[in-house]
Amino acid sequence: MISTKNRKELEIMKECGQMAAYVMEKILSNIEAGLSKRQLDIRGREEIKKLGAKPSFMMVPGYRWATCITVNDEVVHGVPNEDRLKEGDLVSVDLGVFWQGFHTDMARTIAVGNLSVEKKDFLETGRIALERAIKACRAGATVNDISCAIQGAIESKGYKVVRALTGHGIGRNLHEEPQVPGFHQKDKGVVLKEGMTLAIEVIYAMGKSEVCYKGEDGWTIRTRDSSLAGLFEDTVAVVKDGPIVLTRSN
Repeated sequence: MISTKNRKELEIMKECGQMAAYVMEKILSNIEAGLSKRQLDIRGREEIKKLGAKPSFMMVPGYRWATCITVNDEVVHGVPNEDRLKEGDLVSVDLGVFWQGFHTDMARTIAVGNLSVEKKDFLETGRIALERAIKACRAGATVNDISCAIQGAIESKGYKVVRALTGHGIGRNLHEEPQVPGFHQKDKGVVLKEGMTLAIEVIYAMGKSEVCYKGEDGWTIRTRDSSLAGLFEDTVAVVKDGPIVLTRSN
């Protein structure tokens, strides 16, 4: 079942999203070579708790961390272990915040230190794809409009959308219907209605789109061909005048 939110509920989710954006900024500003994934996660958990909120991801059965931290060929669900960041790494930070009964979810990928031209283009493509996807979040449009916006931006640069993973609805539950793929499907998908809230995810790779589990932690997913991966995500509300990005600072 797809839920819609009333004005009061959207206001709560906006507050929640502002918290997520604030915490993300704190984590990203702290990233440098030599830090461990675990240290980044501790910073995120502390910042969320300072705000009086809860880490959404720690409410997922079996997951004990406030964030997912992935590096280079790791795509999603990276467990924040003691691995240390190195100059030139691509680091993705994914976090969720729970506040007054609602979740918001967001992710960003940045480089550690200086960017090569290749990596700069790769990350810029992910940011552009997210912006185009957000613009497609309008009442009367369909999920497939969002999907095609992502796929068009990514594949026009020769990269690949990871098809095994998708965006999703979000609200009282971290993961709700509908699924929001990053690629075109024959079915046009759900029609977007006012009050719907979606976690729009751009999940893509520099090489092939296939993924697999990495190691033995049961969570971390990486590209099968070990190519670089990127992740950009925002929580977006569909309202009368167009999309509102809930997980960005004013």
